[in-house]
Amino acid sequence: MNWLSNLTLPKIRDLVGRTPSEETLWDKCPSCDQMVFGRDLEDSLNVCPRCGYHMRIAPRDRLQNILDEESWSDVDLPGVATDPLRFRDRKRYSDRLKEAQGKTGQHEAIVVVRGMIDGQPAVVAVFNFDFMGGSMGMGLGEAIVEAARIAVDESRALVIFSASGGARMQEGILSLMQMARTTTAIAQVKDAGLPYVSVLTNPTTGGVTASFAMLGDVSIAEPGAIIGFAGARVIRETIREELPDGFQRSEYLLDHGMLDMVVARSKMRSTIAILLSHLMPATSRQLPQPVVNDAEHLPGGK
Repeated sequence: MNWLSNLTLPKIRDLVGRTPSEETLWDKCPSCDQMVFGRDLEDSLNVCPRCGYHMRIAPRDRLQNILDEESWSDVDLPGVATDPLRFRDRKRYSDRLKEAQGKTGQHEAIVVVRGMIDGQPAVVAVFNFDFMGGSMGMGLGEAIVEAARIAVDESRALVIFSASGGARMQEGILSLMQMARTTTAIAQVKDAGLPYVSVLTNPTTGGVTASFAMLGDVSIAEPGAIIGFAGARVIRETIREELPDGFQRSEYLLDHGMLDMVVARSKMRSTIAILLSHLMPATSRQLPQPVVNDAEHLPGGK
């Protein structure tokens, strides 16, 4: 390398290179290719203002949109074996976990919190698709079981926002066992007379769809979400038939009775709040009201 490569080229790159703030100033909608100003996209909850396409949203941003302000706290999730099978393909599974944890700042592909939705007590779990595709392993399964346990113990509703590619292959049969464990946990919530609202976001597929995600007392999906078990190509090659347009989209599933409603992200909080106001047991519905001094309402009271 000569002085031109070592000195001049890096200086030129510094001059013409884009700063991080410039790189994130605009975002491109993957549906209509419209360039959207970053602040406008943030204000619209990551929904394209032109075509209404629902982009992914970070778990914390979703929680802030759904839960009452300053009403929620994180649930400490139980620990599990991190690499029970010592799996390795192109790289070690343990290394993939560390990369995902560093990228997202999360220990697992899910966040679980206690909080209030318009005064209704709830346990809310939100998937993070950026963490290994939101795949379900032992850690995520244990998180769902813990969320259900807290809901039952504290008489709270359970709300789960799913976004997943399915079971985590690096954990083999242990990941598939989570389908039965999470299904049993949901049954315990229902047996306690508490509502379970399942919200399916883009995409929700595989073992997550085949277990707890489709068991909601009310099943909601965001517009345009891909929901299914296997991919369209696999289904087409298996049955050797052409598939209807959009047959795995939320609108198609709503038309064919697989969902109860499709709700835009901007209306999700109000919709869930209304549902909980009807579904929650009367003893758990609202925060305790302040005791009124009856003497003030008696004749001659001050």
